[in-house]
Amino acid sequence: MTYETNTITGKLFEDKTFSFPIRIYYEDTDAGGIVYYANYLRYAERARTEFLRHLGINQEEMLKQEGKGFVVRDCHISYKSPAKLDDALNVTCKVTEIKGASLKMEQKLYRGDSILCEIEITLVFLSLPAMRPSKISPEILSLLQ
Repeated sequence: MTYETNTITGKLFEDKTFSFPIRIYYEDTDAGGIVYYANYLRYAERARTEFLRHLGINQEEMLKQEGKGFVVRDCHISYKSPAKLDDALNVTCKVTEIKGASLKMEQKLYRGDSILCEIEITLVFLSLPAMRPSKISPEILSLLQ
């Protein structure tokens, strides 16, 4: 599997924080125009996927070729303020810790400079057919560090 840097979506900043834009659509909200709480996790997932893609890690290819992938083991979310219909948000991703078969990330959802939501998430690298943890390859580790 080859890894290539993709700079089409999102931005990677000097402190290795990735930022991905999200727009809030009517389908994301309740009758009052407030984002449904579970959608924040969907936005975080999209940003993590685009972060990995930005680094050149194609999850579909990894699954097909190696039978491995990242899965969520733990997630802690703290809501600060609601997002609303038509808001333009930025979702950030930053790797805060890497171990043999897992990594921790900090994700934040911003409207302008205001933090709407903070998420701490632990991802485990699994051999999916066996559903067993697998060491993150040195190639992927070098891209994440």
